[in-house]
Amino acid sequence: MSLSYKARRRLALLILLIGLPVYIVSCITVINWLDRPSLWVELLVYVVLGVFWALPFKFIFKGVGQADPDQPEG
Repeated sequence: MSLSYKARRRLALLILLIGLPVYIVSCITVINWLDRPSLWVELLVYVVLGVFWALPFKFIFKGVGQADPDQPEG
């Protein structure tokens, strides 16, 4: 089942406005539970988690910034 262009845009907006802030707060909470590891470990964890959040949603964000392919030109 493929999502329509409008559905992907709405889902991407929902993920960015609600999901991403929740993910950021949860990552910071987990890092704080680790009793502040060294700067390099903390930086590595943030970089890995910063890239990791987008991988499951790659198919949703792909092509969202382009023009609607279903809309006739004119």
